Amino acid sequence: MCILGIDPGTATTGFGLIEETQTGLLTLEYGIISTPASMPMDKRLVILYDRLNELILKYHPESCAVERLFFRRNVTTAISVGQARGVILLSLSMNNVPIAEYTPMEIKLAVAGYGGAEKKQVQFMVQSILELKELPKPDDAADALAIAICHLHSKRIMDLYE
Repeated sequence: MCILGIDPGTATTGFGLIEETQTGLLTLEYGIISTPASMPMDKRLVILYDRLNELILKYHPESCAVERLFFRRNVTTAISVGQARGVILLSLSMNNVPIAEYTPMEIKLAVAGYGGAEKKQVQFMVQSILELKELPKPDDAADALAIAICHLHSKRIMDLYE
């Protein structure tokens, strides 16, 4: 089963694709989709949409997990991330990819065993779980891999009850 994890953002969106095999988890690809701050927002969203569609067409993920928005203070950031999330959800929906959403606390709990884990702890656990030779970087890509792992663990549990 191929799972796509996405850490949404306008300037930087992290993505991570993992696949569950008979022998464990395989990392297919991870990285970021970045857009220049000097570019108008509508053009940045088109870049995000197009790049995400390329990834979906290349890997045909059976499921996708996106980090749920959680902001306390910066409304401007929340709005731009919300716009990126909208484009991400549209792309996934248009490609008939089932979508799950998880809060940062749920992701940290699933990957590191503690909902208040530090970013570095999550990176180390992602590296360990996926048996990567080095820490996944940048942070947005590592977060996207963590989101994919969280979804896989959650899906396994849900499948037990179906």
